[in-house]
Amino acid sequence: MAQQERVTLDVGGRAVSISSPERVYFPERGWTKLDLVQYYLAVGDGIVRALRERPTMLHRFPKGLAGPKVHQKRLPAGAPDWVETVELHFPRYGLTADELCVTELAQVIWAVQMTTVEFHPWNVRRADVDRPDEWRIDLDPGPAAGFDRVRRAASVAREVLDDLGITGYPKTSGGQGLHIYVRIVPEWGFEDVRRAALAFAREVERRLPRDVTTTWWRKERDPAHVFLDYNQNARDHTIASAYSVRGVPEGTVSTPIAWAELDAVDPAAFTLATVPARFAELGDLAAGIDDESFRLDELLAWAEREKDDPRPAPEPRSDGGAGPAKTRQQPRRVPRRPAGEGT
Repeated sequence: MAQQERVTLDVGGRAVSISSPERVYFPERGWTKLDLVQYYLAVGDGIVRALRERPTMLHRFPKGLAGPKVHQKRLPAGAPDWVETVELHFPRYGLTADELCVTELAQVIWAVQMTTVEFHPWNVRRADVDRPDEWRIDLDPGPAAGFDRVRRAASVAREVLDDLGITGYPKTSGGQGLHIYVRIVPEWGFEDVRRAALAFAREVERRLPRDVTTTWWRKERDPAHVFLDYNQNARDHTIASAYSVRGVPEGTVSTPIAWAELDAVDPAAFTLATVPARFAELGDLAAGIDDESFRLDELLAWAEREKDDPRPAPEPRSDGGAGPAKTRQQPRRVPRRPAGEGT
């Protein structure tokens, strides 16, 4: 039987044409390009919430996972006029790039049509691309660290967040680690958010020294420790979004979880094939993430304390941040404005 050359889908009133729908993208599982499209349609509300108005780098696999991966900053050519972008500046290199800026599901599906498997958004929105509104806590296990250590590290990270009066939303990474996302007031630049993230990481390390490290150089880390990667908050550093499929043979998905699931969760169980049913049953477990934003004043005060730490905190391999943080005391919780209203 001849393979279909093209399928046209109605996505929110947009006609999105999918070429080579039966091309196998995940050879070990036999999953096709159309399977990937159907996955993103099934988790549409979740993936759009995770990407909404964020500059997004695309990880494309033009030949499926059997071929090379393309890290695409600039929007691929040939986009319809309803695909939106945001211009980013890279001062260190004197360059700019127009990156995908998702505002509706059809744009996600168009990106999949352009062979995108993974979506990696910035931690800013287009209203202000120099001041993050998202702080990312990345728990990255060493090669000898089992997932039990990741669980313990995440549990202590939650304790520290609770002490700060901050709500964090956990998700699997799609690999061996976990991420915790926090919405923050977009008042500080990348460098200050990174400083706050380092201060937080070192507090977790103090509370769990046998499991957690903030040592930057890989060769100096205990391979059985979990690294809290504070540099994921630097400019131009991105992480796979919630509900992003990962470009690995198993087709795992970076999946939001409830804190109550932490002790029993198996990240390998969340795949392109299984997450749609979970989403249909539970909805988006990160649906409340935009309801409130938090301030970093207390963490930045902690960062001043960290100046006495003898260990260096290497500068990120990317552009710097904005000016100094404002340290006046204000309420920690701030109601979140709807996306698109600015700061």
